[in-house]
Amino acid sequence: MRVTMIGTGYVGLVSGVCFADFGHDVVCVDKDPAKIDVLNAGGVPIYEPGLAELVAKNVKAQHLSFTTKTKSAVKNADAVFIAVGTPSRRGDGHADLSYVYAAAKEIAGLLTGYTVIVTKSTVPVGTGDEVESIIRKTRPDLKPSIDFDVVSNPEFLREGAAISDFKRPDRVVVGTNSEKARAVMRNLYRPLFINETPIVFTNRRTSELIKYAGNAFLATKITFINEMSDLCEQVGANVQEVSRGIGLDGRIGKKFLHAGPGYGGSCFPKDTLAVVRTAQEAGTPLKIIEAVVAVNDARKEKMADKVIEGVGGKIHGKTVAVLGLAFKPNTDDMRESPAISIINKLAAKGAQIRAFDPEAMDEARGQLPDIAYCANAYECIDGADALVIITEWDQFRALDFNRVKSLMVEPVLIDLRNIYNPVRMAELGFAYISVGRPQ
Repeated sequence: MRVTMIGTGYVGLVSGVCFADFGHDVVCVDKDPAKIDVLNAGGVPIYEPGLAELVAKNVKAQHLSFTTKTKSAVKNADAVFIAVGTPSRRGDGHADLSYVYAAAKEIAGLLTGYTVIVTKSTVPVGTGDEVESIIRKTRPDLKPSIDFDVVSNPEFLREGAAISDFKRPDRVVVGTNSEKARAVMRNLYRPLFINETPIVFTNRRTSELIKYAGNAFLATKITFINEMSDLCEQVGANVQEVSRGIGLDGRIGKKFLHAGPGYGGSCFPKDTLAVVRTAQEAGTPLKIIEAVVAVNDARKEKMADKVIEGVGGKIHGKTVAVLGLAFKPNTDDMRESPAISIINKLAAKGAQIRAFDPEAMDEARGQLPDIAYCANAYECIDGADALVIITEWDQFRALDFNRVKSLMVEPVLIDLRNIYNPVRMAELGFAYISVGRPQ
């Protein structure tokens, strides 16, 4: 099938490349000529394991191409995906849909035959209705021979595991009442049938809400276990054992029950805020999700306080080594990363910050321009009064602690991801502070 992907951000690029790997002919479009130049030169503008190799493979096979020219890409396409950004609007937290609506208007003027227009971007309930209205208003001349359907097909990709998530998903959600559009979507996802992937067909508004409900629920699980970790610290319990004890219950499940510094990234922060605003406007406030948003924001600030307590309550003039800047491992995404709030608060209190991340430092420089960036973990640690682990990259899981101790002014380790054993760290002579576990 002929597929056009509007937007080569994280969702658009991964989805487009994976559809091409299924054997479809895919054209990825972006307004940013620099990004398209990078892709046409064989580069990839984001870090995602396996993505560069998959791009090269499918470009070579002539299933995948990149352009800034929307007109040629949309012409004769069977499906056009809108995968542009929907960031939170400043001031009110609503999703900014201006890019989605601009794409819809542009697509409308280019339709030459029946086309399925798919919203892949995460959008509030009712966005598909507005996209359809925009196209109808832009093209009042449309006849049955040049018609279209607007479909909701939300993404469920985890950064760092996006290719696997696309090719082996738990489910595919498709929102449409059109049998013709359903047939097109079945053909697009036909390669997944061999894995018996369930395709959930529903109406458009329900599909849009499924995405928000899913992310809000996962954010709630993270926030729940973070609050339980605070209780564990006060009563002498171990949050990791609590997580295992409840996670073995099939009704709860073990995923997203790892205590840490709070959630970040491109999805959970903006999606929880957007669904809260949608619910408030609908007159049905979501009190649980409102609490999740507030608790998570406070969580990041609280982690900075944990670092300050770890160095005796006075951080001014101290050198703090930070390992990990991305919001999670295997990505360079800095959006809403806990590292930003933690570092900013420590720096405001007078700490000197040195940092290292395997992939995210170029992104971090734009948001944290006033800290020192190091070439590796040991350079970062050298001369530090405290070491803070914020992101659990694999290479931070087997540090040489004899070397670490010799490099540090004081052997103080604040492990915000609980990747080390408290007893072992005490044996090595470290003042070791973790999350939700007895000292």
